[in-house]
Amino acid sequence: MDNVRASGSTIWFRQNTGFAVIVVLFFVVYALYHLAHPKGFSSQVFIQNSNEVFGLAMVAMAQTVPVLMGGLDLSVGAVMTLVDCLASHLLEGSGWSLFWGIIVCLLAGTAAGLFNGIIVVYGRIQPIIATLATGAIYIGLALFLRPIPGGKINEDLNWSFTNSLGDAAETIGIFDDGKAAWFSPFAGLPTAFLLLVIVAIVVWVPFRRSVTGRTVYAIGSAEGAAYMSGLNINRAKLAAFTMAGLFSGIGGIFMAIQTSSGNADMPMAGSYTLSSIASVVIGGTSLLGGSGSAIGSIFGTLILRVISFNFRIFDIPPLLQPLFEGIVLLAAVSLGALSILRVKNQLELFR
Repeated sequence: MDNVRASGSTIWFRQNTGFAVIVVLFFVVYALYHLAHPKGFSSQVFIQNSNEVFGLAMVAMAQTVPVLMGGLDLSVGAVMTLVDCLASHLLEGSGWSLFWGIIVCLLAGTAAGLFNGIIVVYGRIQPIIATLATGAIYIGLALFLRPIPGGKINEDLNWSFTNSLGDAAETIGIFDDGKAAWFSPFAGLPTAFLLLVIVAIVVWVPFRRSVTGRTVYAIGSAEGAAYMSGLNINRAKLAAFTMAGLFSGIGGIFMAIQTSSGNADMPMAGSYTLSSIASVVIGGTSLLGGSGSAIGSIFGTLILRVISFNFRIFDIPPLLQPLFEGIVLLAAVSLGALSILRVKNQLELFR
């Protein structure tokens, strides 16, 4: 039994070398950042970092699902921007008004993703072309909603989601009766960090384990074989793009909450889209499809963000920042590919 477990661990490590390298690299670079930071290893720094990571992490998770099928979604940044502008109109109230505003924003992001899927599946257009076009439409809608930056977000919502769990609990008033002793060890954790964990566990993990999720992987590995196996290809593609829209919508809501406004910024949308692709690749997901995970994309996002955090701490000149960033990213991707360079037959990776 022990030999079987050891063999299983070896196979897992061979198939996930890139992901393991990225996790280790992240913790090393993040530890250096905290050691150099004047307020390192503090709740305040953790909260700030989590707020900066969350939006890109959501867009990276959104990008992961189409990439697993061997396609690219160039509209994820635009969908996030559209939902950001919509949220700046709907999240000003309180109570049920606020609740339904969040629901409408989530539905808007999901609908945008579903629209992408419909065009790809029934229009028979390549995802990269279809989403390039729909991304322009979503940016146009965002500009219609917010010709200039503006809007207002409920202050309690802003405070709760951009600070610690303790601040959120105090703002909501759920521990007014003094029964918060069990909660104190978690009070310093960032709300954004908990939200990211919840989205990954509640949304991504069940999707990956579902028949539709496994079909997405099968499409990326060999779409023809997946079709001949009787898998519902069209349903899986629709679900993949819909899921991408949902993740982008969550990112857009958080962006509006974080900035307390809406902004139809086209360059920002494009930047988030490109960064999402980088996060996916760094996180170990193959652009050819069939392998990878949204969890890996989250760590890819963490690598990107931690690099920029260190630039601020070590006062790297702006002209040298792209050089250092490129070196680190190239090293991360190259180390993850070493296992492939060491084999003569790629089938050995799965033994």
